[in-house]
Amino acid sequence: MQVTVSPQTGNYWQWQGHSIYYVKANCTSTTETSASDRPPLLLIHGFGASTDHWRKNITGLSQAFDVWAIDLLGFGRSAKPNIDYNGNVWRDQLHDFITEIIGRSVVLVGNSLGGYASLCVAAQRPQSAAGLVLINCAGPFTPTEPVPQPNPVQKFLSDGARALLLQPLPSFLLFQYVRQKSVIRKTLQNVYLDQTAVTDELVEDIYRPSCDPGAAQVFASVFKASQGEKNDKLLQQITCPLLMLWGEGDPWINARSQGAKFRQYYPSLTEYYLQAGHCPHDEVPDQVNGLIQNWVRTIAQ
Repeated sequence: MQVTVSPQTGNYWQWQGHSIYYVKANCTSTTETSASDRPPLLLIHGFGASTDHWRKNITGLSQAFDVWAIDLLGFGRSAKPNIDYNGNVWRDQLHDFITEIIGRSVVLVGNSLGGYASLCVAAQRPQSAAGLVLINCAGPFTPTEPVPQPNPVQKFLSDGARALLLQPLPSFLLFQYVRQKSVIRKTLQNVYLDQTAVTDELVEDIYRPSCDPGAAQVFASVFKASQGEKNDKLLQQITCPLLMLWGEGDPWINARSQGAKFRQYYPSLTEYYLQAGHCPHDEVPDQVNGLIQNWVRTIAQ
C-alpha cells in the first residue's frame, strides 16, 4: 500500500552565497535501537524533481533512521543561479551539507541524476559516505567497444541540431514546451508503470520550480554540460557498501544492461530489480523503503 504524507516543513542553508532547501525527519520508532547507532539517510532527487519526490519515503524510512532530503542547487526550492552545472557542483554541495549540517557520514540515496551526484560523493569525498543506494542511476560508462561513427549527413544534422539548441532562444523555447503541465504528465506516464502514481500533486511538484527565476538558465546549463567523470572510474574509487535498486520498466535506462556494468566494476554490490519505471521510490515506495531499511541495518551491524 502506498502511503501519501503531507509535505515536510523544511529549512534553508546558505552554501556559497546560495539558499539550499532541505528537510529533516527524526527517527520516530520507540522500539528500534537508538538512531544514533545507525548512519542517517540523505535522499537526493533526480533531474527536475525535488525533496517533494521523496514524500512517500521520508515518513516510512524515518521509522528506523534519521532522514534528510535536499534540493540540489538549481532545482526544487533551492536557488537557481546562472552558473555552469555539473556533477562536481552537486558533489561539493552534498559533501559540504553533510559536513556542516549533518555532522557525520551518511548513507546517500540517489535517484537518476541524484544517483550520479551521490556516486561522485562516495568516490571523491569518501569521508561523507557510510553507504550508497543508487536507484536507476544515471551517468555514462567508458565505451568498451568502438562507437560507430555516423555518416557525414547524420553528423551534420546532429551537430547542427545540438548547436541550435545551445543557443539561448531555442533552448528557452524548448524549456517552455517541456515545462507545460500536459507535457510533464505525459513524460511521467511514459516512465511510470503504475499510471495511478502520476497524480496532479506530482505534476504540480515538478511544474512549480520551473516557474522560478533562473529555471530556464538551469535547464540550458544542464543540457549543454559535459558528461563528467564516467561511472566506471567512480566505481573503482568507492570503498563503501553499495545497494542498487532498478525499476525494470524504465524506458530511459536498460536496467539489466546497466546493472551488469555496475557489477562488472563493483562486484560486491547488492541489487534488486523491481516492477516499476524510472522512479521506483515513488512508484513502489513500500518495497523500496523496506529494501533500504533491511540493507542499512546489515551494513550498520
